[in-house]
Amino acid sequence: MAERKNILITGATDGIGLALAKGLAVKYNLVLTGRKATHTDLPAGAIYVEADQSDPALCVAAILRALQNAGWDKLDNAVLNAGTGFAAIEGLETADVIRTTLDVNLSANIALSHALFPTLEKAKGTLSFVGSVAHKGSPLFPSYAASKAGLDALARALRSEWQGRVAVQIIHPGPTNTGMQVKAGYDPGKMRRVFIKPEIMAEMLERAIASQKSPVTLSFARRAMFGLWQGREL
Repeated sequence: MAERKNILITGATDGIGLALAKGLAVKYNLVLTGRKATHTDLPAGAIYVEADQSDPALCVAAILRALQNAGWDKLDNAVLNAGTGFAAIEGLETADVIRTTLDVNLSANIALSHALFPTLEKAKGTLSFVGSVAHKGSPLFPSYAASKAGLDALARALRSEWQGRVAVQIIHPGPTNTGMQVKAGYDPGKMRRVFIKPEIMAEMLERAIASQKSPVTLSFARRAMFGLWQGREL
């Protein structure tokens, strides 16, 4: 019997991260992270660790400690999915909002990628950054867009630098019907009806991760193609 692979998913308590965790739990060992001290809606057998990325140093320490406690000296895949965003009023954001957005979406992921490199290299694993189609610019979320653009650049640089040692990819999901919009202070209104379901997005994300391709955009067009491949209505 093949050894079960070890996978880390950050931001796995809601939305795409939680849907991905539930889909992978049957086949893989999982360490999942979130901002809360405890969480009850996670798949059975998964290890949960509180790791708030608004404090990158503490977040990295908590995750490394969890991997060590789990006895994982190798990591097959790290899916750095955690993110946050805040709708800007008339395009203006406070210094605190900018700092939090950049810490969670970019600074913590830079620190994590370097901290996880040794365990990923031992498994010749894959580092998967979850970006956003907003990395090309979003008037409602300027700092969010900037942080995802930075993440895209980071992934491209590390993919080149770590070639042959660790596979690195950036995956940009399109609009997904999660609770993130409400948390961000933005109501998409009727547009929400065409947003991709988190379970479908998670399935597309899983396929993108397995391909190790980069960059990958998970768009409405890709959703339609995925639906045809699955032979079911989305």
